[in-house]
Amino acid sequence: MDKGQHFVFFVLTTMLLLRESSHAGAMRNDAAANKDTDLRGPEENLPTLTVTTILEDPYVMVRRAELEGYCIDLLKALASMLHFSYKVKVVGDGKYGAVSSNGNWTGMIGEILRQEADIAVAPLTVTSAREEVVSFTTPFLQTGIGILLRKDTMSQEMSFFHFLAPFSKETWTGLLFAYILTCFCLFLVARLSPCEWNEPKNEENHFTFLNSLWFGAGALALQGVTPRPKALSVRVIAAIWWLFTIALLAAYIANFTALLSSGSEQLPIQTFEDLVKQRKLEFGTLDGSSTFYYFKNSKNPIHQMIYEYMDKRRDHVLVKTYQEAVQRVMDSNYAFIGESISQDLAAARHCNLIRAPEVIGARGFGIATAQASPWTKKLSIAVLKLRESGDLDYLRNKWWETSCLHKSRERWSPLQPQALGGLFLTLAIGLALGVIAAVVELSNKSRHAAGHVKKSCCSIFTEEMCTRLRIKENTRQSQETSGRANA
Repeated sequence: MDKGQHFVFFVLTTMLLLRESSHAGAMRNDAAANKDTDLRGPEENLPTLTVTTILEDPYVMVRRAELEGYCIDLLKALASMLHFSYKVKVVGDGKYGAVSSNGNWTGMIGEILRQEADIAVAPLTVTSAREEVVSFTTPFLQTGIGILLRKDTMSQEMSFFHFLAPFSKETWTGLLFAYILTCFCLFLVARLSPCEWNEPKNEENHFTFLNSLWFGAGALALQGVTPRPKALSVRVIAAIWWLFTIALLAAYIANFTALLSSGSEQLPIQTFEDLVKQRKLEFGTLDGSSTFYYFKNSKNPIHQMIYEYMDKRRDHVLVKTYQEAVQRVMDSNYAFIGESISQDLAAARHCNLIRAPEVIGARGFGIATAQASPWTKKLSIAVLKLRESGDLDYLRNKWWETSCLHKSRERWSPLQPQALGGLFLTLAIGLALGVIAAVVELSNKSRHAAGHVKKSCCSIFTEEMCTRLRIKENTRQSQETSGRANA
């Protein structure tokens, strides 16, 4: 009996323990389920924004059935900071936003006005007309209006005097003046120095002005020519001229080599005025873009000429998409006028393209929202934070990376006189030293001669100076005198 009671007690105890264990396990499962619901709850309660955008490299692109690009990365960063979810849709008509003929807005601006989208994250330019109907955040990218060209269509044909290109006109003028001045100093010093020309009445001076010009030209060609200087004063001028020519030739060869290797001689189209004056290239922009209306509303005469050209030929020169514009620049004689930052990307991706130096109409890309939307202020602050943290610069470098070999090469330019200022100064000092040395040599000879003839040194110096500077006349007179005597 005792054994039966113990057995019944053991069975009841085991059943109770199993029941409690099962109940505890169920309670833990319920708690875990409730915890998962708490984690998903906030995600489900996040506000969802409908984002409209436009396909344009590198802002928004389709890769492996997914959207990626600069604007997609920017949108992810903003959603993480402001805690919202989003749904991206590509604009239906493929346009940015402009007023149509019936007065309605097209593109992304129109979708926001029709409440088909909450915000527009795209390379959308902030303009006064758009600002009147929608609100914009702080610009996340700064840009302007530039000219995109193909390198071979805008390159100049080499002129007959292309070898003069390494130096500017001012530099060549300075070099010609330095050459003539140096040759004149050689001619003058060779006459004044008694060590070079001891007996003016009996000896012939080989350093005539023509011979001095020949001597200077020979030094430019790194060739030794006669006459050869004997006096210290003449040698000083000759030596300083040789050093000058060596440094000059080194600068010329280096700059000419840079010109030939760069293949980027002075661009014939530097500005929008150059674009209007030429007749080789057609030019246009995106149809209905802010760039088109910029030229339409501008009071600048050059800009008005550009607008009139595009408006008269709008069916032929205006393009529908940015990709079409880049392809047309690459395939034909066409210059595309558009956002400079997008043109920089095209030049980075296609090494045969280049952007002209001038950029006008500074503007920015902003995020468009409905007027009085609470998201405008939040998004503006978030964009400023991303800029201050360097995230916008990181995205810029990420999506504008180039594979062109010469992406960082500076544009070549002719050598200006300022770059050779020290060289010209050294030459001037050398010429001055040579003239001073010649005067000293002549003064020493006059002092010795004055002691023999019992005359003042100044009078002897003056006579020597006049004799040497007027030697042709004196020689002619002496020859006439000697001829009469022989007769």
